[in-house]
Amino acid sequence: MVEPRIILGIDPGLRHTGWGVVAQNGNRLSFVAAGRINPETDIPMPLRLLALAEGIADVVRAHSPNEAAIEETFVNKNAKSALLLGQARGSAILALAQQGLSVAEYSANRIKQSITGHGHADKTQIQAMIGILLPGSGKLAPDAADALAVAVTHAHHALSDRILAGK
Repeated sequence: MVEPRIILGIDPGLRHTGWGVVAQNGNRLSFVAAGRINPETDIPMPLRLLALAEGIADVVRAHSPNEAAIEETFVNKNAKSALLLGQARGSAILALAQQGLSVAEYSANRIKQSITGHGHADKTQIQAMIGILLPGSGKLAPDAADALAVAVTHAHHALSDRILAGK
């Protein structure tokens, strides 16, 4: 019997970083856990990034994922916001790498397309579909649902990529 693959999805943010863990056994996915890391907003940026990295390391130690995936930075009109989000992503990616995990990256549109079939779905649609795709996940904060969507996207794309590569 093949061990299930455990995938950690990350939805990065400086205020709330969502995380979600799914188990993949063949083409079947099941919910393991989800939550948010909420660094204090009134502390210096280096300490916020450290809190984020430590929180991710705690999640990895608690759930022992085999691999991880993270949402790419979405750059819009506000360059400062994009740069700050990039710092949160960098902290998360570093924490995952320090825990020995490979990290895949997916665009927001690809995640939304994978989960809802529509690349411009809103957070409510993502939450609803995650509830359908992962029974037992319960009522989730939007960041946690988004993180599970990242993990599900990785499970689907990594599996199809392996099939196409003949592995």
